[in-house]
Amino acid sequence: MADSQFACITETDPVVGIGWRQPHYRELMTRRSPLGFLEVHSENFFAEGGAALAVLEQARAHYPISLHGVGLSLGSVAGIDPWHLDQLARLVQRIDPVRVSDHASFARGRFNGAAVHAADLLPIPFSHEALDVLCANVEQVQTRLKRRFMVENLSSYVRWTALPDELLLEEPEFLSTLAQRTGCSLLVDVNNIYVNALNAQINGAGGDPVQHGLDWLDAMAPADVGEIHLAGHCRVNDAHGEIVIDDHGSRVCPEVWRLYQHAIGRFGAVPTLIEWDTDIPALEVLLDEAARAQAVIRAASAEKT
Repeated sequence: MADSQFACITETDPVVGIGWRQPHYRELMTRRSPLGFLEVHSENFFAEGGAALAVLEQARAHYPISLHGVGLSLGSVAGIDPWHLDQLARLVQRIDPVRVSDHASFARGRFNGAAVHAADLLPIPFSHEALDVLCANVEQVQTRLKRRFMVENLSSYVRWTALPDELLLEEPEFLSTLAQRTGCSLLVDVNNIYVNALNAQINGAGGDPVQHGLDWLDAMAPADVGEIHLAGHCRVNDAHGEIVIDDHGSRVCPEVWRLYQHAIGRFGAVPTLIEWDTDIPALEVLLDEAARAQAVIRAASAEKT
C-alpha cells in the first residue's frame, strides 16, 4: 500500500502510529508520511545529549511522540529504580509525549544484598499481593511524572502457580483493578493476548485462542483503554518443544486483525500502534499495516453513524 493512501487522513481521524526505529529515522523525516504518532523506546533516549536525542527532538517537531518503556519493572517488590525514573521524568519533560507507558512485569530484584536487573520482561503473579505492589509502583511513577501513565499486558512464556491458600485473579480483572485503584490507563496489546492463548493451547490448558481473545477484550472497561498495540509473532518448534514468540518481526496475522476489529468495536477509536522490532522491513510495509488499522477504525466509525 503506497504512502499516498494516507493522503486523506485529517485532524479528526483516529490516530494510528508506528514504532519508529533507527533504520527508518532518515527516510521518515524526509518523507514526513502522515501518521498519528510515533512511538519510541524511552530507554534509548536517556542520554543527556547526542545524536539519538537530537533526532527525537526533530521528530517531535513534526509528530506526536509516545514513549514506551521496557525497564521500569513496575511489578518489582524491590521498587522502582530511582535513577531510571529520574531519567524518564527528564525525557518526558523535554519531549512532552502524548503518552508514556511500560509493562505489567518485573525485571528488578535484590540478590546477595545488591540490586540486579534481569534485562527481560518477566511475568508477575495475578495475586492480590502482587497487585498491591504494582499499584504502589504505578502511583509512584504517576506522581513523579505528574501525568497519567499507561500499563501494558504482557506476553509471557512462564506462569506462576498459586499457593494452596492463594487466590489468583484472571488477567483482565487484575489489570482492570489496577486501573480503578491508580487511575492509570491500560495499553492493550492484542497480539500478546493471542500469543498467550496460543501457548496455553499448545500446553493443553486452553481452548480456541480467538475466542479467548474476544472474551479477554469483553472483560475490559472501554474507559480504561488508552492505546492498542498490534504486532506479528512467530512459532518455534525445535528439540526443546513448541512455543509462540511475540517477536514483533512480521505482519499482523488474520486472527489478530479479527481481535483488533472487535477491540475497536468495543473500545472505540483508540490510538493504535504498529510494532515492528526485529527483521525490520521497508518503511512502506509499516505504513501499509498502519493504513489497514486506520481502515478498521474508519469502518467501525461508519457503522455507528
